[in-house]
Amino acid sequence: MKGLYVLKKRWLLYSLLSVTSLWGEDTLLSTLKEEQFRLDTAKASLQSDSLRDSWLQPIQLRYSYGKSDQYDGDSTTQNASVSIDQPIFRSGGIYYGIKFSEASRRYSNLSIQAARQKLIKEAVSLLMQIRQSDLRIAKQELLIANSVLNLELKTESYLHGELDSGFLDNAIIEKNTLTQNLYDMQTLKERLISAYESISDAPYATTEIPTLALIDSERFESEAIDLQMAQSENEKNRWNANVTRAKYLPQVSVNAAYNWNKIENPAFAGSVMPILAESRYTTYGLSASMPLDFNEFRDMEAARIETLKSGVKIADKRRELHSLYQQVRQNLMNSDKKIALARQNQMLYEKLLGDTRELFKAGYKTEYDVNILSNSAKIQNIETQIIDVDRQLELLNLYEKVNSAI
Repeated sequence: MKGLYVLKKRWLLYSLLSVTSLWGEDTLLSTLKEEQFRLDTAKASLQSDSLRDSWLQPIQLRYSYGKSDQYDGDSTTQNASVSIDQPIFRSGGIYYGIKFSEASRRYSNLSIQAARQKLIKEAVSLLMQIRQSDLRIAKQELLIANSVLNLELKTESYLHGELDSGFLDNAIIEKNTLTQNLYDMQTLKERLISAYESISDAPYATTEIPTLALIDSERFESEAIDLQMAQSENEKNRWNANVTRAKYLPQVSVNAAYNWNKIENPAFAGSVMPILAESRYTTYGLSASMPLDFNEFRDMEAARIETLKSGVKIADKRRELHSLYQQVRQNLMNSDKKIALARQNQMLYEKLLGDTRELFKAGYKTEYDVNILSNSAKIQNIETQIIDVDRQLELLNLYEKVNSAI
């Protein structure tokens, strides 16, 4: 019991300020998990850069070589060119495209961060459940101890003819059932440890968990990563709608090319005239274009609808977050009631224990009665700590949503 009390005090030593480190650089995630998120971020950055520069057209390099024996002599022809056809005006499409790429980068980073925080939340949740399993096991051991005392008491009563065998059988069954439940709890703890170690390198036995407190509702909704993702998606879709519209507006391009041609031994009128002809020249100019596409209206309308849909998502996400916050608050209130009840029961058992000890000294109660009440008081104390972990798990559902790292 002393160890459990020390464990609880160690939790309380950590302030709320240390909670944000769970989603910072020093997290519970394993090195391999963090490396995957780092690579995802790097990939998203490269894709955003490619999207930003997609309006820049590639320089075309071309070379050809041909040989012919159509006439009396062989002739060879070589051609080479360097050309580019670069749009310089797309009715705002270039600017909109750059803005779209920036919005896409923000959305991708938020998506990666949300996935990372979800995995960290899973690690913290498993760690809390492991600690809670320790408490449940300690509670179960006390229940078994009480069942053993009850069995010994009923055995004596049976041997003295005060009880029939049915009461003794029930006591034996109760003890065996509690023992089997203990084995199940130990198995569950091992499964939790295995799941935790699959995503974290930090040792479960010594890793500290900060104590979580209820987040202010305004801060929760304003910093919720789900809401930020919905807003970022809406921004991305708005810029994309502009890009789609500009795609069907006038466009101006500049084009330029450097050409090189070489002909050796050409044949003219059936006679071979071995000569060498070579030329170099450049071309350049401007071009304007505007597509007339049958699907223009449909594409623009689809982009507009997508923007409207993402705007609706923002309002819907606000409602979801508000509902989650209210649900967690209600669950916390219920947990507080359970904790208050467990503490009342503990106080009752402790009072009965004190009275029973006095009666035991006077010879009116047995040592069985003293030990059973002592264990019952300890069970209620552990129950309070178990429920407190349930409160922490509820609060963890809120902290998973708070974007404190970006």
